[in-house]
Formats: sequence, C-alpha cells, structure tokens
Amino acid sequence: MSAVEVVVIDNGGANLASLRYALDRLGARSLVSADPATVAAAPRVLLPGVGAAADGMARLRAAGLIDCIQNLHQPLLGICLGMQLLYTHSEEGDTAGLGLLPGSVRRMPSAQGQPVPHMGWNTCQQLRENPLLAGLQEDEHFYFAHSYAAPVAEHTAAATTYGPLISAVVQRENFHGVQFHPERSAGAGARVLQNFLDL
Repeated sequence: MSAVEVVVIDNGGANLASLRYALDRLGARSLVSADPATVAAAPRVLLPGVGAAADGMARLRAAGLIDCIQNLHQPLLGICLGMQLLYTHSEEGDTAGLGLLPGSVRRMPSAQGQPVPHMGWNTCQQLRENPLLAGLQEDEHFYFAHSYAAPVAEHTAAATTYGPLISAVVQRENFHGVQFHPERSAGAGARVLQNFLDL
C-alpha cells in the first residue's frame, strides 16, 4: 500500500479537520488536495462537503476536478454534500451534479416534529449488502446534518427515516456515498470509514 492511503478532496468544507482526525485515529495516512493529478493517483478518494450544492460544484469545476472525479476507478466515498454531488441533479440552486448516480436530490419536506434541516442522530435500515456496512447492526446511530436528500432508488444500500425514507448509503460500482457524517458518528462512523479503507 502506498504511503498515502486516502486523498481527501479539498472542497472548502469545514469538516476537513475532523475528517482527517478520524482517519488519523484509524491509523490511515491521508492528504488533503484539490490537485487533479494527486486525486487521480490516490488509492482511495474522499469527497466531503458542507454548504450549498452550487458552491460545491463551482469549487470542483474551478479546481479542474469534474472530469477527474468522473473518471476515477478507485474507491470514492462522498460524505453528506459530497454524496449529493454524485447525483445528476440537485434541487438546491437547480444544480447539475457529477452524474455518477442517476436521479435528483430534493429539498426535504418539514413536518411537525421533523424540522428541516435534519440534524441529529438516526438509525439506518440496510436494504442490500454493502461493504461499508460490514459488521454494523441495525440499531447503530449516525449523525446527520442536511436539508436536501436523495430518494430511495436502485443504488440505495441503506435508508433512514425522516418523514419519508431517504438514502443514507448509496453505491454504484466504485462510487460510494453516505448522507451522514461518519467522522461525527462515534464507533459506528469509525467502522464505516475503516470499511472504506479496507476496500
């Protein structure tokens, strides 16, 4: 294995430090970079993100990372907004995404007892086998913080209930995504990250 096990794409997110700290705790060597050549050569890639979809896509475009990400063959994990950017479209700002997953990310409807954004701990219901979920139980809790969500569809591996079922873990070939923040999800989140490092 190379000295750097995972490259974290620098997409301007405030969670970069906590994500690297979580990787450090697992003994993984990580590097934060927005350089397409560095990302393309990485054994694994993390695409984090917080904030608005349009801003996230604009930063990737400015760094020349759109084609780079779309042509990766190694494992990539999108986290929170990073997962949402994997889709074809987001209703947030009517934004075109990376097109690696079909479908549109939608604004979550608010309801009594379920304000938007969805912030806090929630469980996930596994819908199909997925390597990121290896060794995890159905009652594990993960930390969510988002106002937009992907509907459950063919590439959904696990869903969470917040009003309707929404995608919590997705996968298409080497492209993986989690709507929750594994770096803030205690032992369950650490297991998800370790499972990704083991891919």
